[in-house]
Amino acid sequence: MKTITSASVTIAPHADPDGVVTTVHGNLFAQLGFDPAEAVVLAMRADMVAKIRLIIKARDWTQQETAQHLRMTQPRVSDLVRGKTEKFSLDMLVTLATRAGRKVELVMAE
Repeated sequence: MKTITSASVTIAPHADPDGVVTTVHGNLFAQLGFDPAEAVVLAMRADMVAKIRLIIKARDWTQQETAQHLRMTQPRVSDLVRGKTEKFSLDMLVTLATRAGRKVELVMAE
C-alpha cells in the first residue's frame, strides 16, 4: 500500500491490475507548493484516476463500453482516460471504482 503524506487509497483486490509498481518519494503536489491538505487530496485523486485507467485498460474496454459499465457519458470517459483529474471529485472516483467492481478503502496514517 502506498502512503501519501497522511492518507492513502487502496483499490482491492490488487492495487494495480497490470502488476506494475510505481514508487514515488513524497507528494509531488506538496513539492510543487500546494497547501499540505490540498496536496493530499490532489495526490489521492491522481492515484485513483491512474488506477481506474488501469482497470479500463486491463479489461480492454472501449470508451463506449466504459461509459456503460461505469454509468457515465462517453465525454466523461474521455476526460478520465486522458487523466483530467481536475474534472473528478474524490467522491466520484470512489463511485467509479466501486462501479468497476473494486473495493475502495481510505487509510489514515498516524
